[in-house]
Amino acid sequence: MEEDKRMKVKKGSLAVRVGVEGDEGRFRRFVIPISYLNHPLFRKLLETAKEVYGYSSSGPIKLPCSVDEFLHLRWLIERESQSSSSARSGLHHHHSFSLHSC
Repeated sequence: MEEDKRMKVKKGSLAVRVGVEGDEGRFRRFVIPISYLNHPLFRKLLETAKEVYGYSSSGPIKLPCSVDEFLHLRWLIERESQSSSSARSGLHHHHSFSLHSC
């Protein structure tokens, strides 16, 4: 029963599995807002996932990066969305992010 609760994802969100294949098979599950799919940094990560795993998947999308890298990416996306929503100054932010474990 508890596992069923874990499987449910709120509307407007999606589940992803983050981890590196050689890292003892450890993947960590995250639930993220669907809005991440529109962010250039997340799209870059999805492209890498497509190259590594292909398109077919059963279950959450697997992202080929370390948990630390994913947490940093999530922090960048959140920081950018907070700054753009609090100050609509017209400034465009450029971020560089690379996946070292891929």
